[in-house]
Amino acid sequence: MQNESIISDVRTVDDKLTMKDVKAIIKLGLVQGNLIPTFAAAWLAIIMTNQSFLGSIPVLVTMFIGSTLIMGGSCALNNYYDQDIDALMPSKMNRPSVTGKINSASLLNFALLLILAGEIMLFMINMTTGIIGFLGVFGYVIIYSIWSKRHLVSNTILGSFPGAVPPLIGWASIDPALSNISWMLFVIMFAWQPAHFYALAIKRKEEYRMAGIPMLPTVKGFNRTRIGMLFWVLVLLPTPFFMGELGTLFIPLASLLNVGWLGLALTGFKKGLNEEKWAMKMFIYSLNYLMIFFVMIVVVTLVQMI
Repeated sequence: MQNESIISDVRTVDDKLTMKDVKAIIKLGLVQGNLIPTFAAAWLAIIMTNQSFLGSIPVLVTMFIGSTLIMGGSCALNNYYDQDIDALMPSKMNRPSVTGKINSASLLNFALLLILAGEIMLFMINMTTGIIGFLGVFGYVIIYSIWSKRHLVSNTILGSFPGAVPPLIGWASIDPALSNISWMLFVIMFAWQPAHFYALAIKRKEEYRMAGIPMLPTVKGFNRTRIGMLFWVLVLLPTPFFMGELGTLFIPLASLLNVGWLGLALTGFKKGLNEEKWAMKMFIYSLNYLMIFFVMIVVVTLVQMI
């Protein structure tokens, strides 16, 4: 009954609230991107623990829905909390949370409902999956959105911890005893995020300045930011060699992907560089990197099974 009243409240805020608005509220693109490493980790857990893929489908479906709900709910809470600063940033001022297409109370209720439903589904799988999901929500909403984003230059680093949780959720749903491989996937997701988000922050540094958000490019400048991006790309270089269980084909392919990103990062130190153009190249590469890396994991293990 309570859930029905919440959903009804969301619907009656504005009849013009569209599916596009809902997608913006839950940041669907971000959620979809995180589901790729979530599935890849679950797939690896199935293969490496010799379980049946078909037999694991009910768990996978429950995990996917639960993960989607907690991620979407966390993003909705982020929109709720950031209404004041989003209104100052041209790239975000058209969000439904800013324009008034959904009021604050309804947005908060909707976000909490999604998180509660998602957590229930994750705990239905096993305790480990539920706890990891909760830590991801807590990290993103409390540690990143409410605390560090507005106060610390290291906000992106701290936000990378909850951002690296999806592979752990995927693995734990199949095998609660998290393996070394699952933690390496966590490390890769963690190291990927600063290089990815700093690239976008370079392009939007003036927006962050207007909103008073201490992002690294805004506070420390481009030179310090490109060094930081290079550092995190370098952190990724040795990671394939700690994942030998994935076979000899994986190591050179993953290393090639890392070396390509390193080469692009080094071009950021050329004289006469167009900073924003380079940053967008880094941003696009990072998006492709994440997708290719985790899809490659699935493909490589499939090839080994043939």
